[in-house]
Amino acid sequence: MNDLTRPPGPDQGGPPAGEPGARQHDVRLVRGVLGRDQQALGEIYAIHADACFGLARRVLADRALAEEIVQEVFVRLWNAADRFDAERGSLRSYLLAQVHGRSVDLLRAETARRNREERDARRTIEEPDDFERRVIDLAQAEAVRDALATLSEGEREAIELAYFGGHSYREVALLLEQPEGTVKSRIRAGLLRLRAALIDAGYSTI
Repeated sequence: MNDLTRPPGPDQGGPPAGEPGARQHDVRLVRGVLGRDQQALGEIYAIHADACFGLARRVLADRALAEEIVQEVFVRLWNAADRFDAERGSLRSYLLAQVHGRSVDLLRAETARRNREERDARRTIEEPDDFERRVIDLAQAEAVRDALATLSEGEREAIELAYFGGHSYREVALLLEQPEGTVKSRIRAGLLRLRAALIDAGYSTI
């Protein structure tokens, strides 16, 4: 898999996604990967790596982390190509969904790590009653995670990118390949549902 160790280059080979014959081309290449054909994997990488890298970098704002995500997604494709279902969408959409999900997971992990480090740094100078405040903050964080799990996938993705990822409505729309108006509607609806869930859990505000 030597192609996976070089930086993404210009798209090449095969019909562009969405054009006639693209789905058949996807299926042929994925069958090649299932047959352990490294040339097929290299062709997939050449066609789709730039788009995957661009999405990962927009979400993470870090080139090195974006490269790691792209590497991981293509290794995962090599090891589990049977997870791709051409009836559910194009290979590019499948890979971008993998990149987006893994990037958001990594972003959350990095945010959580930084928060833990900040809490640890403050721990020695906090007043005793700050312990109770930390417990409340942790409970609220858990409640928010539980509430997020009740949202639709579209609402959850839009809110995560906007509030966890710090992206504008326009950036979220570009990342999700959805109209900006749709993204705004999903975020508004999702926030209303979040607020209701948090109220049910005993919190008065989101």
